[in-house]
Amino acid sequence: DMGDRYLALATDGVGTKLLVARAVADYSTVGIDCIAMNVNDLVAGGVTPVAFVDYLAVNEPDDTVAEQVGAGLRHGAALADIELIGGETAVMPELISGVDLAGTCAGFAAHDEVFSGQACTGDVLVGFPSSGIHSNGLTLARQAARRSHTYTDPFPGTEYSTVGEALLEPTRIYTDLLPALHAVDTHACAHITGGGWTNLSRMGAFRYEVTDPFDPQDIFRFLADEGDISATEMHRTFNMGTGFVAAVAPEDAKKLISATDDGTIIGTVET
Repeated sequence: DMGDRYLALATDGVGTKLLVARAVADYSTVGIDCIAMNVNDLVAGGVTPVAFVDYLAVNEPDDTVAEQVGAGLRHGAALADIELIGGETAVMPELISGVDLAGTCAGFAAHDEVFSGQACTGDVLVGFPSSGIHSNGLTLARQAARRSHTYTDPFPGTEYSTVGEALLEPTRIYTDLLPALHAVDTHACAHITGGGWTNLSRMGAFRYEVTDPFDPQDIFRFLADEGDISATEMHRTFNMGTGFVAAVAPEDAKKLISATDDGTIIGTVET
């Protein structure tokens, strides 16, 4: 607490999505994921992200990997409208096999900008689409995808050329929602990450009736089919097309939706 405003920190990594990047020798997008996983957690609290530091651990120095990771981090920072204020690269041959990328983001919020974090019975859930698989559930996704495919196989459907490309689609960054979220009485938000739809419980112990979710992207249908994964398990692991959810009073829902590009009412909060 710094007088008239709060300082908040988030820290997170890219996870096993890095194994897909390694397999297809393309680290150009994982920096976006690293930024996104951190800034989205701050946005979910009503905090405006401002600065980021990254930590790259490698088993051996590799200029190409470092340049690609750096390019993704710069791209992500530009999308999130934050400053990259340096980072650390550690070469640890016996500890790391491959590459690990994590980071920490700092943000500020005025006292009245911080969401309470608790939904209320009768709230409306306003959802925002994900860009795809984001950076969660990649352990299950990799197992499913590789049962009868390789990452270089053509991806069924028109969205991506290969399976690897579909899995590497970068996590959407939600910082652009902050002005709209602050313009209404936003009670709580959930960034839909590891644990999939169970993340809604972060907004309190309510019954969350999701009646109109976004359609899952093709990658989710592909993984469910290839991995023979149940609908329950899919929703417990993946975002299934919805990457960010806000709980607001019914009278605020329309205002929030009209102030954003692709927000829509996906459900309600029940007792």
